[in-house]
Amino acid sequence: MMNETAPIIITAKLGPGDQAWANTLRREHFPAERNYLDAHITLFHHLPPASLPEIKARLAASCSLYPAPNARLEAPFLLGRGVAFAIHCPELLAIRDELAAAFTGLLTPQDQARPKLHITVQNKVAPPVAKALCNKLTLAFVPRPLAIIGVSAYFYRGGPWDLIKSYSFRG
Repeated sequence: MMNETAPIIITAKLGPGDQAWANTLRREHFPAERNYLDAHITLFHHLPPASLPEIKARLAASCSLYPAPNARLEAPFLLGRGVAFAIHCPELLAIRDELAAAFTGLLTPQDQARPKLHITVQNKVAPPVAKALCNKLTLAFVPRPLAIIGVSAYFYRGGPWDLIKSYSFRG
């Protein structure tokens, strides 16, 4: 991997039940030709591949320090041409803030901003299609706990992501 040029993406890892639920929604509502990723919660969009040793060390250290954060799935919202579920998880954002501080100088402007945590279940559709799905999901929605069990790092090469490594939270 010495000559790796693909940027690195960091995501929060869902528990198996929540991962299956979100992947099912993506299969049902995402355009099939664009649905080549599992459902995910993006924490960082574009870290430099040259920093991979530091990134791996920091992710391993963070996950060894913290238990799985308490998270709650919140109401779906429109993305314009898609739909996502909001996630309330101050503990995960605090962990992400620590990582962002450690990655100072490595972050793109997008990654310097604190993200609005979410799981996208539909994207790249006509706005009326997205609005209809958002309305349907909102009618049936009940807030509930969401399992976040770790973080994963991937190389982004334009299509499906290549897993570098997943790290589990303590405990």
